[in-house]
Amino acid sequence: MNVRPPPPKRVLGGVFIPTVTLAHGGGGKAMKDLIDDVFISAFAGAAPEVLEDQARFDLTMLATHGDRLAFTTDSFVVDPLFFPGGDIGKLAVYGTVNDLAVGGAKPLYLSCAVVIEEGMQVETLRRIALSMAEAVREAGVSIVTGDTKVVQRGACDKIFITTTGIGVIRPGLELGIDHVKPGDAILVNGLLGDHGAAILCARGDMELETSIESDCAALHGLIEVLLAAAPGTRCIRDATRGGVATVLNEIADASGVSIEIDEALTPLREEVRGFCEILGLDPLYLANEGKIVVVVPPEESAAALAALSGHALGQGSSIIGHAVRGEAGRVTMQTVFGGRRIVDMLVGEQLPRIC
Repeated sequence: MNVRPPPPKRVLGGVFIPTVTLAHGGGGKAMKDLIDDVFISAFAGAAPEVLEDQARFDLTMLATHGDRLAFTTDSFVVDPLFFPGGDIGKLAVYGTVNDLAVGGAKPLYLSCAVVIEEGMQVETLRRIALSMAEAVREAGVSIVTGDTKVVQRGACDKIFITTTGIGVIRPGLELGIDHVKPGDAILVNGLLGDHGAAILCARGDMELETSIESDCAALHGLIEVLLAAAPGTRCIRDATRGGVATVLNEIADASGVSIEIDEALTPLREEVRGFCEILGLDPLYLANEGKIVVVVPPEESAAALAALSGHALGQGSSIIGHAVRGEAGRVTMQTVFGGRRIVDMLVGEQLPRIC
């Protein structure tokens, strides 16, 4: 009988070390070995070859993309670390890329800071780094600086990641949640709530079996297509924590308008609808990681819908409602039963540790 030999064990600095120790955050050789073997090797080609304490940019090159910088930061603490459709590494890249893109910026550079819990498996950390590297290459951005910290057991839950992003906005593009006017159309780029449902199912607490996957994706390509077709776009927001409902309330409040949406036009996967009915959740508040809320003037709504629908990340796009004159900050939904209900801002946390 032929017995296949076990796969070779990966080593740090020539020594097999299965878990992260406090020494890996101490600033010495162990830390260098961890960074080189896990992060530098994963980010090869997507990070600087020479490591300094800061990233340096050529302003002339930046100016070729636009006349204003966009700057954003986000932290990611999702549980579990890996889930259907994504993982914390992809979230950390795509989430920051999308925060830049919804402001009209071309994403260019990211930083990556990780806080690692003592005892975390090195192979798990490596898997996350490789996923981030894949996401960075897919998004066409670079990780140009970073930091690594290790804390004692119990001081954090496995790993927390913070990414900061820099992008450039082209001249003449002005997006803002305070730009919406009565009559403007409200669009989304597809099925809502998949990410929140996928995370909750992946935790295993509810003992529910489902094929729902996170919609985790980088949306800057989709947004470029949208802005080319609808140059008068008022604003774009990604509907992450708090879901579409929270985004609509923020827009209505900032612009001093009311917003009316139609439940029959709000795209939901039947599995997500059933999932929410079982658990008593409102899908409008479920987090998304690949969905945007777009507001355009009425004369550009058809062009915007066609542009979104024609993109791979816009399948199932829909005009779900309109901004109207009325009580500032009020969001209402026409239900499938013919009634109306108020859609409030999310109070509390419907699902913690979602991204």
